[in-house]
Amino acid sequence: MFRMLALACAFALAAGSALAQQPEATPMPPYGPPITLDQAKRAMAAAELEAAKNSWQVAITILDSGGNLVMFHKIDNTQLSAITVSEGKARTALEFKRPSKALDEAIASGGGGLRLLALKNITPIEGGMPVIVDGKIIGAIGVSGALSSQDDQVSRAGAAALTQ
Repeated sequence: MFRMLALACAFALAAGSALAQQPEATPMPPYGPPITLDQAKRAMAAAELEAAKNSWQVAITILDSGGNLVMFHKIDNTQLSAITVSEGKARTALEFKRPSKALDEAIASGGGGLRLLALKNITPIEGGMPVIVDGKIIGAIGVSGALSSQDDQVSRAGAAALTQ
């Protein structure tokens, strides 16, 4: 039992150091109050507009700072897998306090970043963004259904709607 606990602790430290190797311009913001329904509606509208402007069929998930579902929308004819992937991207961005792309890049770089593959319930694919207002994470938005870079563009549009 002790060996398992020690192994788990060592793994957690190693995974954290893999993420710490990524350069950060600013310190990670703290969690704040949960995103309000009005804020979620504004973020969703901006994300939907970006997807519609580009004719991308995507699923969009918005979580609050506690990881609870606040809003979800699947554009007509979006592949069904996008539903769970969009939530996974949002949850990953929320729990790691950074865009899901950061984990994608850590894994792609190999080395210590590959340890992230052993973690359960993460979606290390571009397209998840924390929603930050007044320096605090109030939620996250995840998008799936198009190319990952396109999903990221849509999620950034949604998150940016609350910082303007």
